[in-house]
Amino acid sequence: MHRDLKPENLLFETDDERSMIKVIDFGTSQVYADKKKMHKTYGTPYYIAPEILAGEYDEKCDVWSVGVIMFILLSGRPPFDGDSDEEILGLVSKGLYSLNDQCWNKISDEGIDLLK
Repeated sequence: MHRDLKPENLLFETDDERSMIKVIDFGTSQVYADKKKMHKTYGTPYYIAPEILAGEYDEKCDVWSVGVIMFILLSGRPPFDGDSDEEILGLVSKGLYSLNDQCWNKISDEGIDLLK
């Protein structure tokens, strides 16, 4: 598990348009074995999964972060936004997001389905 996936930790290998993407900064990563739940809190407020905040999580926390990154790439804004880290984390804990913004009218049904 990476536990801190965010755009800053995703780099292109080269400047070629077909470049591979590399994940960096494995300082909070952990080998996930034996299906044991993790309990330490790591992550960045915009991208952290609610289950990390709840104190018990597994490898799916990285899937949540990828979903947040995808949301930002498609809409240009984070799904959980606030004036402080505390406000953002409170919204993340609830896990409620909206696809009612007009920008979502331009996104294909398949793109929205993948995001969900």
